[in-house]
Amino acid sequence: MNPQETHIFVVDDEPDVALAIRRALESAGMHVRVFASARDCLAALSKQACDVIITDIRMEGMDGLSLLQEIRRRFPWLQTIVVTAYGDVPLTVAAMRAGAVTLLEKPLDRQDLLSAVQTALDTNAPSVAFPREPLSPVEAQVLRLFLGGLTSRETGVALSRSTRTIEAHRHNLMRKFGVHNAVLLAQKASVLWFDDPHTHPPKA
Repeated sequence: MNPQETHIFVVDDEPDVALAIRRALESAGMHVRVFASARDCLAALSKQACDVIITDIRMEGMDGLSLLQEIRRRFPWLQTIVVTAYGDVPLTVAAMRAGAVTLLEKPLDRQDLLSAVQTALDTNAPSVAFPREPLSPVEAQVLRLFLGGLTSRETGVALSRSTRTIEAHRHNLMRKFGVHNAVLLAQKASVLWFDDPHTHPPKA
């Protein structure tokens, strides 16, 4: 991806850190938008294109891990990078499970930051054709069950919804993924990963 076409969201409630990250990325030609809170970032994601999110962990209100989990649920094609001054093994594991590509420790090294962003962009490359439109919680469940091989009727039973409602959700999923049949939906959506236990197919 051309740096001039790359849009990065930075979430950090420390202005000096956010400014340093912004300057490093803009010096490489990227478009950067900074947010002081996770909720402001989530609101913007529904309206503006974004390729990679860089977020701090410890913030007032919604913390970085909660943000990662919400991004994974609502915008599963987005790649995320975590920055923190408190790196340790449990935190790293938690961040990776929440979908982070990597974790960087403060103070940040400019080259390490740019390398991490490039890795995230490379990881995101197969899904660049995905629509940048969030999935609803129910759509995420329907998609996970669909990828697990359940029919519309079986999905309806699992989610306590009618078959007609499930078919409507599948239609919306195909629209959001820009495909016109279930086979193409499976091909595109199969590269996504959901870490929401409620979206896993029910055990027999």
